[in-house]
Amino acid sequence: MRVHVVLTPAELGADLHSRTAVVIDVFRAATTVVTALAGGCRAIVPALTPEEARKRARAFPRGEVLLAGERGGDPIDGFDLGNSPLEYTAQRVAGKIVVLTTTNGTKALLRAASAAATAVAGLVNVKAVAQWAQDQARDLTLACAGEAGEVSLEDTVCAGLIIDALAGAGALELSDTAAMARGAARDYRHRLDDLRSESHWGRHLLARGRAEDLAACLAVDAWTAVPLFRNGRVAAGQP
Repeated sequence: MRVHVVLTPAELGADLHSRTAVVIDVFRAATTVVTALAGGCRAIVPALTPEEARKRARAFPRGEVLLAGERGGDPIDGFDLGNSPLEYTAQRVAGKIVVLTTTNGTKALLRAASAAATAVAGLVNVKAVAQWAQDQARDLTLACAGEAGEVSLEDTVCAGLIIDALAGAGALELSDTAAMARGAARDYRHRLDDLRSESHWGRHLLARGRAEDLAACLAVDAWTAVPLFRNGRVAAGQP
């Protein structure tokens, strides 16, 4: 399997149609998506902008849909939910459609829509996603959501951990960025908590009192859910 890591969404090209893609947004969209689906959310509909999210939400019966998202890490005025995984309890999201727009994660997800198969990953489901990607038997692109078009440390580390999990199942041919991500993962494997203070977005969330969100995002392999993006919706796949 050939493995490539895309460090920012802008690097995603039109060559994904024959590849498996995994979109990574550790702090916090991927963790939120996994948590929502584990809580019984029917599906998550990603939207590029708040205006698009409102438009998409109007396509569903009132009472069956929740508007959710953030800009700059803060909830959007008038939306039902922000982007904190702690908000996505079973009591709140079970049986609902969530229309979600985030600063980085949903943008990366929509850019990866042309892949042969697309999943969502964070630290919370590394092993499950690695097994899923292995089962696809295609070359793999790990797409980091990054931060406002820049590289994010936490997403790069997560990509490297997925590569390490894949390596146990057979030979891999790594691109240079995949090798870099694997090196970052080896550096942080036993000190993932340091990502709170050593990543820019981790510090940003800490400054806004989101320490509990970060703890949820750093819970490695807490879930076996593999969110799959198909036909404009993210729904739970098999681990």
